[in-house]
Amino acid sequence: MRAELEAQAILNSVRIGVIADTHGLLRPEAIAALRGSDFIIHAGDIDEPVILENLSALAPVTAVRGNVDRGPWAKKLPTSAVLEVGGVSIYVIHNLLELDLKPQAAGFSAVISGHTHVPKQENKNGVLYFNPGSAGPRRFQLPVSVGRLVVHDAKVSGEFVELRV
Repeated sequence: MRAELEAQAILNSVRIGVIADTHGLLRPEAIAALRGSDFIIHAGDIDEPVILENLSALAPVTAVRGNVDRGPWAKKLPTSAVLEVGGVSIYVIHNLLELDLKPQAAGFSAVISGHTHVPKQENKNGVLYFNPGSAGPRRFQLPVSVGRLVVHDAKVSGEFVELRV
């Protein structure tokens, strides 16, 4: 009976893969970590449009433009986006320092960002702030990582997946 309840809980959950700062490099390890996602968020600094095409083969993608995303393809991307799924609203922006709203007052459960290349999550005033780190070329001594969000019972939680590269 317990296994059935756990299976039902998984079925009622939404899995969201989160990636940022690929800088033109979509690693096979990132694809493997994102496989099985119901949705994917790319929080900017994509650098190559083929990355979004490849991610779209896995799940529907919500993407925002980062500071290195230039050219006609990038101009089509918004600087911020909203994903509404499983009873929660998720705000996506590349650089958290450019956030120009109060997420809690606006009704967001989570704010997803990139830019710093540092994986980080914290809860402030009931809002999850989540940065998956960088999945692209390694910078400094920072890990190469992606993230996963799970939406269950109108609540969102996150975890990091460090890629072995």
